[in-house]
Amino acid sequence: MELSRDDIAKVALLSRLQLNDEELDAMQSDLQNMVNFVEQLGEVDTDGVEPMAHAVELHNIFREDKIAPSLPREEALANAPDEDGEFYRVPAVLGD
Repeated sequence: MELSRDDIAKVALLSRLQLNDEELDAMQSDLQNMVNFVEQLGEVDTDGVEPMAHAVELHNIFREDKIAPSLPREEALANAPDEDGEFYRVPAVLGD
């Protein structure tokens, strides 16, 4: 799959990146190398290889739930930019 300069410009736009011509050229080269590598991986024979969810087998990764004291409210609110003594205050999103 060959990536055009327009493809790279579209990816940059979607990524909210403002790239100049030199950066677009470098990004085109880098992304093309990534696509080529993924295509190369697609050529590997994986017949008989069982799919896995994790590269390393994990056993009993969950810790036991234990009741423990939580962070005091004053300490939790100490670095809040705006709070009312009980809750974080945030700007209204949907109006008043």
